[in-house]
Amino acid sequence: MLYPCSSVAKVVSYLRLPLERVLRSSAAKVFRPTLLFPVQSRLPSGAFIGCKAGDIHLVMRQSLLWLSEQRRVFDFVRRNRLARKFASRFVAGETIDQAVASATELAQRGITASLDLLGESVTVPSEAIAARDQYLQMLERLSQAGTEVNVSVKLTQMGLDVSEDLCRDNMSRILDKAKALGGFVRLDMESSEYTQKTLDFFTHRLFETYRDYCGVVIQSALRRSEQDINDLIALRARVRLCKGAYLEPPTVAFPDKKDVDRNYVRLMERLLRKGNYPGIATHDEKIIEHARQFTGREQIGSDRFEFQMLYGVRRDLQARLKQAGYNVRVYIPFGTQWYPYLMRRLAERPANIAFILGNLVRESVPSR
Repeated sequence: MLYPCSSVAKVVSYLRLPLERVLRSSAAKVFRPTLLFPVQSRLPSGAFIGCKAGDIHLVMRQSLLWLSEQRRVFDFVRRNRLARKFASRFVAGETIDQAVASATELAQRGITASLDLLGESVTVPSEAIAARDQYLQMLERLSQAGTEVNVSVKLTQMGLDVSEDLCRDNMSRILDKAKALGGFVRLDMESSEYTQKTLDFFTHRLFETYRDYCGVVIQSALRRSEQDINDLIALRARVRLCKGAYLEPPTVAFPDKKDVDRNYVRLMERLLRKGNYPGIATHDEKIIEHARQFTGREQIGSDRFEFQMLYGVRRDLQARLKQAGYNVRVYIPFGTQWYPYLMRRLAERPANIAFILGNLVRESVPSR
């Protein structure tokens, strides 16, 4: 189905105007009309003459990903009361105590967790060391709380961009602690710029020593992922499969959602059949149902894999899967760097933006 130029323009205006209304005065300069949606110029030729419905999704997704990288927007939004309230559904606060409390609450319902201190792209050694120390504290606190010791970490947060030796030292400290506590550490995957770096670091610097205590993430959006999955299966490495939440060029990633989903199912089946306790990270009910039917046909026990979901997303589905006898893990992010994370999550499903905008508009209208 095609939509006329005015339809896309209305979508863009719908997204832009409430934000500009709320972010007046000192923050308004961040949202210049010519910069708020710069990705429009990257839409297919003729998109504003007759657009496919998917192009509207593209406008919103690319805009949200662009916003996730704007530091000045982050500084303003973090001070916004309503934004913090909305984020609290998807981010378990800003402290370790809050994150561990969330993990404990999930454990009482039979759902395991993986804690993630939000933050990446550290360029100062002291910041990487500070992040490492927080992870060491997280591991200890999870153990003391009697919950499963499981965390997710980004290598750039551990200093990969500073030096590999610094990153290796920080990760070794974390993994030594996890090993002592019988825990597990997952290396989160970042943008495609870091895919090979992350896999090389995991394979050559960590896996031989910590193979039972560490795993990695693969994104179905990337064209290279089929070979990466094959390599990791051969290693017997534990893999979390997700779709991916970074804006990537079409030469690197599939631009169409249907292709990302198709690749996800193909990689998921391979992991379920041959992988080492893979994490099936998705909220897509069709894909989850496909996994259930596939494992039933292939006689793959529910103890050989787990479904993984994000904190605050599809809690009803999490409960139903647990009740049906499946292992379910919830990824719990926390920390002060919640804004970029939240924007990337919204970009995965831009329809969620309607919820935020509706509340932002209501807050911006003076009460009677």
